[in-house]
Amino acid sequence: MKKRLLLIACCYIISNHVASSQTFNDPVAYLEFVANEQNNITKTMWQYTKAIAHSKSDRTIENKRNTVIKSLQRAIAKIEKAESFNNDYFKEKVLDNLKLNESLMKNEYEKIIDMKEVAEQSYDAMEAYVLAREMADKKMTEAQQIYEANYIAYAARHQIKLLESETDLGKKMEISSKVFDYYNKMYLAFFKVYINEIYLFDAIERNDISAMQQNANALSEAAKEGKDSLSNIELYKNDTSILQATHKAFDFFIEEANDKMPILIDFLVKNSDFETLQQTLENTPERKRSKEQIDDYNNKVKDINKAVKVYNETNEILNKKRQEVMNDLSIANQKFLGKHIPND
Repeated sequence: MKKRLLLIACCYIISNHVASSQTFNDPVAYLEFVANEQNNITKTMWQYTKAIAHSKSDRTIENKRNTVIKSLQRAIAKIEKAESFNNDYFKEKVLDNLKLNESLMKNEYEKIIDMKEVAEQSYDAMEAYVLAREMADKKMTEAQQIYEANYIAYAARHQIKLLESETDLGKKMEISSKVFDYYNKMYLAFFKVYINEIYLFDAIERNDISAMQQNANALSEAAKEGKDSLSNIELYKNDTSILQATHKAFDFFIEEANDKMPILIDFLVKNSDFETLQQTLENTPERKRSKEQIDDYNNKVKDINKAVKVYNETNEILNKKRQEVMNDLSIANQKFLGKHIPND
């Protein structure tokens, strides 16, 4: 668990320790100066984490990232300008740490934003995006641990007694990490199935009947495997909200692939045959059209009109149910994050 290192009250602080030129006459004063800057950074980082958890706006999240970067740059400039106590190398360690965080926020998190734009094109792209986020978060956590180790070492060198005390921010960041770990596992399990529906839609757009059949089968199998895979993911605090919503989504995908898609495919086959028949009839001069040919066409018109009605009704049912299960899952995700990640 992350700790905040507090100076014990028995360490007396000289009231005039900081001059206008940011020079320090005692080690405690310098430690307080650095700790204050670091605490400001931690607060802006928490605002960024909250934005990811509670905001649906990419612009809001990006604005928070830029705020963190500016806070880091201000802290770096301030610490670079101030003289360290007795030229202690703690200053260089702190600056190295802040510059590492700045690099992470400016470079790795920017790459993550770029990755997000293409993440939904494939499961591999989505998995890479999620893993990149996790790796960047891990590096940020490790950077904080390095800072704390240097903080303790500086205090030891100058005989400053420290009291370890858990802080609200430390607790929040630890909770956030665990919540997102579960959330990411559940989302990847969902997306591994959902990507098959995206491929199915693409086949429908192209009127590719063969691809529709293949992708419908793939969607059904993926949804069944997905339902089984959910049992391998340990619940977070016994909260079943995302689990239940994901199960419902998978049930919908199975119904869509096994029950509804054959109806749509049957219509497309009939419609293709009808268009061929119609084209043949139109290419035949009226005086050469046989009664049998005209009767066949008229019967097919009746059949295709019925098929169009069934096709439209089936599509309407699918679209309504898809919207329902997707909305339920989206709401479950947002409520889960809102419930388990503090918003204060």
